[in-house]
Amino acid sequence: MGTLSYTGLISLDGYYNDASGGFDWAMPDDDVHAAVNELERGVSTMVLGRRLYETLAVWETLDLTDEPDVIVDYARLWRDTDKVVYSSTLEDARSARTRILRHFDADGLRAIVETSPGTTSIGGPTLAAHALRAGLVDEIHQFVSPVIAGGGTRFLPADVRLDLHLAETRAFTNGVVYTKYLRT
Repeated sequence: MGTLSYTGLISLDGYYNDASGGFDWAMPDDDVHAAVNELERGVSTMVLGRRLYETLAVWETLDLTDEPDVIVDYARLWRDTDKVVYSSTLEDARSARTRILRHFDADGLRAIVETSPGTTSIGGPTLAAHALRAGLVDEIHQFVSPVIAGGGTRFLPADVRLDLHLAETRAFTNGVVYTKYLRT
């Protein structure tokens, strides 16, 4: 059976973005970006909500001329990974290796995870909440920024109980703290 992993860059108070939808405070420096890249290196399928997909689709066509190695690396990872986007409104995919599914289905996601040759990542807090409620998420990775957003979209839903085991931590020089939790 495969692994479903949920990763996010979040505020200290647990928000994925702030009340206005902004997340500029979560932009990683090179060290944090390199750590994110290492996590993504084992991912063979990305499962994304529409909003996150539309944010990340820029990596498909980003001009990599004069970009730092960490950016070039992430662009390659994005382009080499299969993507599944859950959206009832998205008409066409803006990236290669992408398919669109109209509605969340726990059994369908379970099948994606089980048939993926590597780790499956899930992104977007609304979509991830469905997977968490269905008991499908195996790992949670958080890059906690030293900022209090004060509101916005929560990284984790308020109505889920999940027992976890702390598997790893790492502090970065910019104040970001990484934690990896495994489902017990």
